[in-house]
Amino acid sequence: MDASLEASTMRKVYLRLLPFAMFCYILAYIDRINGSFAALTMRGDLNMSAADYGFAVGTFYWAYFLFEVPSNIIMEKVGARIWIARIMITWGIFATATAFVTGTTSFAIVRFLLGAGEAGFFPGLILYFTYWFPARHHARIVSGFLVGLPIAVAAGAPISTGLMSLHGLFGLKGWQIMFIAEGVPTIALGLLCYFVMTNKPEQASFLTPAEKDWLTSKIAGERKAKEAVRVYTMFESMWNPRVLLLALNYFGIVTASLGMLFFIPQIIKSLGTFTNMQVGWLTMIPYICGGIALVAWGRISDKMNERRWNLLLACVLSTGGLVMAGLTMGTWWALVGMSLAAMGFYGSKGPFFAMPPMFLSGTALAAGFAWINSIGNLGGFFGPWWIGLMKDATGTFAGGLYGLALLSLVSAVVCWLFLDIPDPATAAQDRNRRLAPAQ
Repeated sequence: MDASLEASTMRKVYLRLLPFAMFCYILAYIDRINGSFAALTMRGDLNMSAADYGFAVGTFYWAYFLFEVPSNIIMEKVGARIWIARIMITWGIFATATAFVTGTTSFAIVRFLLGAGEAGFFPGLILYFTYWFPARHHARIVSGFLVGLPIAVAAGAPISTGLMSLHGLFGLKGWQIMFIAEGVPTIALGLLCYFVMTNKPEQASFLTPAEKDWLTSKIAGERKAKEAVRVYTMFESMWNPRVLLLALNYFGIVTASLGMLFFIPQIIKSLGTFTNMQVGWLTMIPYICGGIALVAWGRISDKMNERRWNLLLACVLSTGGLVMAGLTMGTWWALVGMSLAAMGFYGSKGPFFAMPPMFLSGTALAAGFAWINSIGNLGGFFGPWWIGLMKDATGTFAGGLYGLALLSLVSAVVCWLFLDIPDPATAAQDRNRRLAPAQ
């Protein structure tokens, strides 16, 4: 009975929450990374060096660092329905406003405001999933949700470069048309969020009473198992050694991932004589590979009920891919290396984000998720800036990729040596299964 009830309940929850959340993330992430395609012509139009561009695009992540934790705590108090809607509306407004920047300073300011508006979206939705999904579904739901990320890059590449080809329409430059056309739909989707999202399972009209009872009791039982070991306050969670080590691991992966992401169109263009549209299609390749790895790795991690070694393998793969890309820069093998690196970056997501709920709950989990994400996303500032500095200094992207590989290696070492985190909920379930035949 429990098995069939669980199957029907989780099928409804997946179908209700996952497609809409993933679509929100696709649109939102396109607004975050479309600057990488705009840079193909915007840098020349606004007279920005590679380092200026890398610095300006990275100010987004300083706003993330400042506002991520407050945003997630507010969402825990007021509910995801109204708060995620607010985030997407303000985010879409600032994404659209990027079309009207006039130089490095205004671009950096708008990027900072975009980060402030978006802060809390990603960790907020990850937290939201913990209200709806038992522990053994965590890697799968995170991977399913985050598959929107490589889809956003893969689909956004030809869409963004295609919109840029409309240069001159309404007297606007191609990159201005792109920012407007991709920012406005995010505002519309934010308005829709308010009417689609449900805050908690007990409020779900799409579940039967039996399904609601099963889901709420299951999640409450897992939370009780964690809190029987230790209950953390919000501030204790932020300074917990495990949280800080997870943040350090995430910082290395995010720095490497976003350092590559924001320059990959320019790296690909350096491989030959390509139109912007061709660059967009070729940019899809690493992120299609990343999307496949993301889904597969999440399912494998859940099936094995193992997080640490799956995360380590992903970190090692990303390190090797970046080194390969640097060694073969200027050849098509560099694209192969970046594809392997993308598989590692995205393969790490499912096992990684299944780890904080193993020892945190409630407001402590909200703060912990946001703190990990805010520290990690500082890498979104340092990664692109580092790549830009190395390109200006050496005339090639290879040196920058080696630096990113080193940070990815640091993530692997942190995981290998320090991220041994037991899961009380899983231990309790295993103990109950062992005792069941004797009862």
